[in-house]
Amino acid sequence: MTPSDPRTVPEPAVLSGVSAPCWVHLVTRDLEDARRFYSAVLGWTFRRGPLGRDFLMARSDGVPVAGIGAVASAYQVGVAWMPYFSVRNADVVSARIRERSGTVAVGPLTVGQGRAVLAADRDGASFGVWEWTGRAAGLAPSGNRAHAWLRLRTRDAFDAAIFYGEVLGWASGEPGGCEVAYVKEEVLVRCNGRPLARISSGAVEAAPDPQVRPHWQVQFPVADVDTTVLAAERNGGALMEHRGVQHGSEATLRDPDGGLFTVTDVRSPADEDED
Repeated sequence: MTPSDPRTVPEPAVLSGVSAPCWVHLVTRDLEDARRFYSAVLGWTFRRGPLGRDFLMARSDGVPVAGIGAVASAYQVGVAWMPYFSVRNADVVSARIRERSGTVAVGPLTVGQGRAVLAADRDGASFGVWEWTGRAAGLAPSGNRAHAWLRLRTRDAFDAAIFYGEVLGWASGEPGGCEVAYVKEEVLVRCNGRPLARISSGAVEAAPDPQVRPHWQVQFPVADVDTTVLAAERNGGALMEHRGVQHGSEATLRDPDGGLFTVTDVRSPADEDED
């Protein structure tokens, strides 16, 4: 079995509603290197998507789970995993980002059956927004499942919650939307009642260590963290941090091109409080 065998990993949370996390995407420089690494480490298979030769769609057990694009040099952005949030209108959300001192780096750009924006919040954490435009597409089809959870490490969790709440419409009361709750000095984001993301304070914007700078941490559920770490190291990756949490453990890894991601064996972002 692979470290992310669908028979043994924790059940992922359902995606639903406007403003919910709807996708994760790796911006990298070398598509083939990324394909080899994530295939060996997470057991993913890949196929070309509709976006051209610089993009791949990653699948787990036949289900699309992530995208990879070799566009870091073309877009002049750093190698990074980033989340995308579903929105009704990419133009409106882009304006909200700028009005609140965030940055829109790319877009809105028509891509396949939607419009994408690459942005950064006012502390520098990168994220994307996605507006579905295809006939068969919804904001976040109820059958889709998130195969990654998110954690924003930022300067001030409460300030960040205000930024994203105003930009994405969290806590707007719209049916199917996301709500926020304050739990042990962190912010927990729930979409359709399911926890999908956490926001925690303590990041330092000018820190030389990319793990300390504000960033969205993409966390992939796996069956065995230690086995996944060994697979990463054998395939040119590196272990950056390994820590125990209340209901298991997690490890932050660096892929061969410098992209940071986390693997975890906890069942939910709501279970990640440290002992």
